Amino acid sequence: MSSSYFTPTRVFSSAIALRVIFLLYGLLQDAYSPFKYTDIDYMVFTDAARYVSQGLSPYERETYRYTPLLAWILLPTSWPGTFWFSFGKLLFAISDVVAGWFTFVILRAPEGGAMTTGRALKYACIWLLNPMVATISTRGSSEGLLAVLVVALLWAVIRRRIVLAGMLLGLSVHLKIYPFIYGASIVWYLESPAESTPAQNRSPATPESTNQLLSIKTILKFFNRSRIILIISSLLTFISLNLLMYAIYSMPFLEHTFLYHLTRIDHRHNFSPYNTLLHLSSAAPDKVSSLKLESLAFVPQLLISAILVPIALSKKDLAGTMLAQTFAFVAFNKVCTSQVCLFSFLIL
Repeated sequence: MSSSYFTPTRVFSSAIALRVIFLLYGLLQDAYSPFKYTDIDYMVFTDAARYVSQGLSPYERETYRYTPLLAWILLPTSWPGTFWFSFGKLLFAISDVVAGWFTFVILRAPEGGAMTTGRALKYACIWLLNPMVATISTRGSSEGLLAVLVVALLWAVIRRRIVLAGMLLGLSVHLKIYPFIYGASIVWYLESPAESTPAQNRSPATPESTNQLLSIKTILKFFNRSRIILIISSLLTFISLNLLMYAIYSMPFLEHTFLYHLTRIDHRHNFSPYNTLLHLSSAAPDKVSSLKLESLAFVPQLLISAILVPIALSKKDLAGTMLAQTFAFVAFNKVCTSQVCLFSFLIL
């Protein structure tokens, strides 16, 4: 592709046109083909939104395993007309493009590599002009909505908009649990500049008192202003949203949004390394070991993605660390679908 193509106007116009074409094609396929273009998850979302519009719980819709906030956002899909039914697809597609724009902005920034416009756009095209990405969002998968929150989170952190970063992190984790793994790498990344005290200015002290002072100073230094603000703002956002949803929907909210995923067994359209074992567990639950694989699968996944990778890499390159975390999380996830694989493309 000619380098003259890589201007913001041409690339983003192409990205928008690609999604418009897929949206229109989807309408035709849904109308005339027995094989529907629209993702079954989108039907779940819109059914839940319709229940909410009637003053009922979104969990009246069987298999709705998401926060009610998503059903609230998609309330216009319950209004009459094909356009309003496709509102969610349009929203997810727009989120895709905005996520690509954030990627471009990050790559142009000094903290993101200070790339030239052309080179930054080439990398952004991995997301913006990727037909798989466009297909998934225009079929009605909500991953585009989460993608724009995650890449906006990365932008906010490198630009040191710490309160905004905390709010985005809290909102992302509320919408879908997995972005909490980024919290560890961001906290580790937000290190204060090293401060050294000249030897001649240090007061004499015994080895025991010196070790105690160093331990206290190390702990106090770790909890610097940026880290404290990030932790408080993210927790306040996350807890506030959860308390609001719990006040309205009570235990069904906790059960379907969070607790269900601890024991989830999904062996269909699943590329996970645990797929065969989960299939056996669901087919003959009485004959398998009492050791619950669906719960233990989180152990290697979280150990690598939320602890080891952040400690090893986050101070060197935050974006690279988030990519490594995402790859580790997806590779060891007990449910691995095309939508889950999409998590990696954006940071890639």
